[in-house]
Amino acid sequence: MVEESPVATTILNDGVIRAFEAGLHGELIRPGNERYEAARRVWNGSIDRHPALIARCREDVDVVRCITFAREHDLLVAVRGGGHSVAGTAVCDGGLVIDLSAMKGMRLDPRGRTARAEPGLTWGEFDDATQASGLATTGGIVTHTGIAGLTLGGGIGWLMRKHGLTIDNLLSVDVVTVNGELLHVSAHEHPDLFWGVRGGGGNFGIVTSFEYRLHEVGPTVLAGPIFHAMEHAPAVLRFYRDFIASAPEELTTIVNLRRAPALPLLPEAIHGMPVIAVTVCYAGPIAEGEQVLRPLRTFSPPLVDLIAPKPYATLQGLFDATVPHGWHYYWKSWDLPALSDDVIDVLMAHASAATSPLSYCIIFQLGGAVSRVGEDETAYSHRSLGHNVNINAVWTPHDSAPERHIRWAQDFSSALEPFAPGGVYVNFLGNEGEERVHAAYGPEKYNRLVALKNVYDPTNLLRLNQNITPA
Repeated sequence: MVEESPVATTILNDGVIRAFEAGLHGELIRPGNERYEAARRVWNGSIDRHPALIARCREDVDVVRCITFAREHDLLVAVRGGGHSVAGTAVCDGGLVIDLSAMKGMRLDPRGRTARAEPGLTWGEFDDATQASGLATTGGIVTHTGIAGLTLGGGIGWLMRKHGLTIDNLLSVDVVTVNGELLHVSAHEHPDLFWGVRGGGGNFGIVTSFEYRLHEVGPTVLAGPIFHAMEHAPAVLRFYRDFIASAPEELTTIVNLRRAPALPLLPEAIHGMPVIAVTVCYAGPIAEGEQVLRPLRTFSPPLVDLIAPKPYATLQGLFDATVPHGWHYYWKSWDLPALSDDVIDVLMAHASAATSPLSYCIIFQLGGAVSRVGEDETAYSHRSLGHNVNINAVWTPHDSAPERHIRWAQDFSSALEPFAPGGVYVNFLGNEGEERVHAAYGPEKYNRLVALKNVYDPTNLLRLNQNITPA
């Protein structure tokens, strides 16, 4: 299945394009250029779009020039950071891609425990720099995810229960508005916009710099997965539900229901076996973590227990090989409260019926520092809920019948819906329409975002995103 974006093609005079190109510090890539095919591809192989122009920016002035050019020539605009959105909004048909992937500058202040980073960085690159000083902030759980999109949507990760979401550690941003103005935005400067970029996605401008608060983390943490056979998953999930109810904030867990991937870290005998994996990160003293995790590791004999002291950066890359660039991905998701027996029954019935050996259901544990931030302090919503559940249909490009995998995810989602309060994490949305974007925020917060959109992007130039439609 290929998901298509709206097409907006403007016929531009070649001289106009050449003049635009001459003013860029970066590179302009057009159809026919030897780099065009690679430049138009994003993480999700289902996305097959052909922009008219790809401007690979090098600095802020390039971004200003690009947004001004797009506005003046009525071009459809896509903004690319890491290109990891499942919806594929980092690329468009017939328009201009403002590609920030070459903007990888970073300034680290170990003494002040802050970092200022440009939007082309991935979390792997960011973590490599900060972990050299024993520091980190909450980031994505796949190293090739870009920092920009993950941050703007909220940012869940291994450190969130101890240190909050990525946006809870965001101190300031630099934003290029659709009018070509460069703003420094923080709690004290343009606070309305600072509220909106913390969860509202790329609706209000193009962020060219993020300033983060850092924390002492590792570099060695107690972390890793513990695997049980899928047939034991109901008992595992019920034990897990009770175990995390009193878990300290230093502990964050992620549950995965899938077939065991053929990774070197797993015994070959279980490759392809239906399993439940509980992966943990203890962001505190290792000896303390050993005590906290003992019940989880001993309540029932596992297939494999890979929980051990390891570098935080190693944990960050643990899932990389299971979600490579170029495979096809289709997601459905819900925010859920506690895992009731009925929810566990639904999880078991549908996870066990996955139509692709690459598909899975992943359950993120929330709470802790995430829930201590006030619901109205940022645009990110549903902080009081217990879990994000993400249903991932995954298949290879040569699969002859991808529709069955999509139906599996849709049926799974429909079965969970009666148990969901209605919310969803915006970064887990595919191309699902305006109603689901409303669900990501709720009516009051969505209306506040619309008012912000009316101020900063009233013509909806930046609409290839989980779009907040201006009034």
